[in-house]
Amino acid sequence: METTQAFSSEFYTALLPEMMLFAGLLALIVIPNLGKGTFRIPGTQIRLPWFMGGERYALTSNPHLPAWIATITLTGAFFAVGDSLRGGIDSLLVMSSDADSAKELLMINGFSRVFELIFFGALALASFASMNRLKVEGVGSKLDVEKLYNNRRQADFYILMLTCGLGMSVVALAQDLFVLFIGLELASFSTYVLVAFLKETKAGAEAGMKYFIVGSVASGVGLYGLSMLYLWAGSLQFDVLAATFATSGTEPLPLIGIGFVLVGFGFKVSAAPFHFAAPDAYAGASSPVAGVLATASKAMGMVGLIRMLLIVAAPESSEGSAVWLVCLGALAALTMTWGNLAALGSTNPKRMLAYSSVAHAGYMLAGLTAVGAWTWDPSFAG
Repeated sequence: METTQAFSSEFYTALLPEMMLFAGLLALIVIPNLGKGTFRIPGTQIRLPWFMGGERYALTSNPHLPAWIATITLTGAFFAVGDSLRGGIDSLLVMSSDADSAKELLMINGFSRVFELIFFGALALASFASMNRLKVEGVGSKLDVEKLYNNRRQADFYILMLTCGLGMSVVALAQDLFVLFIGLELASFSTYVLVAFLKETKAGAEAGMKYFIVGSVASGVGLYGLSMLYLWAGSLQFDVLAATFATSGTEPLPLIGIGFVLVGFGFKVSAAPFHFAAPDAYAGASSPVAGVLATASKAMGMVGLIRMLLIVAAPESSEGSAVWLVCLGALAALTMTWGNLAALGSTNPKRMLAYSSVAHAGYMLAGLTAVGAWTWDPSFAG
């Protein structure tokens, strides 16, 4: 395994997809605002161009420009990840730049890259599909506040798309509880706003509010669980936490902490009984955003669960880990059953998609339980 320091040349090369997303964010902030604006030097009549505001250029007045920037950026990041997988990727561990107390921050390997393919692919398709869904009108030299507002919303929508992808990528790469939580919240707050983006409709406003409230509570519970793990182990590093679990994982504090973390990520994967905001969120959001919730957001929750349950609280490291293994199996059975039964009474296609995603979350949790059971006792493999 190779290691590199944060902000080194190798760091930027390895994180090329994330750098592309960051460049796309800057482009979405700057390019749609380019125009023939000028400013006057104080005390003179001299006016100098500063290329922001005023009469907009023909290119930047295109209301679909933000959609194209986001779609091209996400597609480029998708192919950059695919190229790194095709050429073979060695595990690269990114350390903090503090020489006295270097800490593991990110792990770039095939596992994280596969999940990034899911994130960027789903977001690229959603960005392209949203191109003609938001209200847009061309803005010329005449100042029209409503047109400018609608076009500003275009840029805001796709900024949130790229921010969501960046947060999900951080979750997939994280090797530290703090980094994991930052990525999780970066993606979460973006999805809250995306769900409520159709705020002119009653369903959109209600869905956004419910999703935000339930999601905030789930994130708070998950954060409390992470803080309990830090209090117990005295470290935020995954490797230190795993080593501590191997020696004293049967203590109540880490088991309760893992349980709270399971609640936080259970909301992200729409596992029962943490799924109650999902049907309303899917029904009130636009179809592309509902697709993102059903794919990319769910994949982010799964990669977080895998990191926390199979790497930090690995079943083979402690008999106490069997406690969460049983809980995870029960949660999978409940989620599969409830998701399929609840869909029987639904007539709204988006609500049916939501309950289908709940059921599929149960299938994924069942697979995660099977992997955990095998690592705890290989005889389960038959």
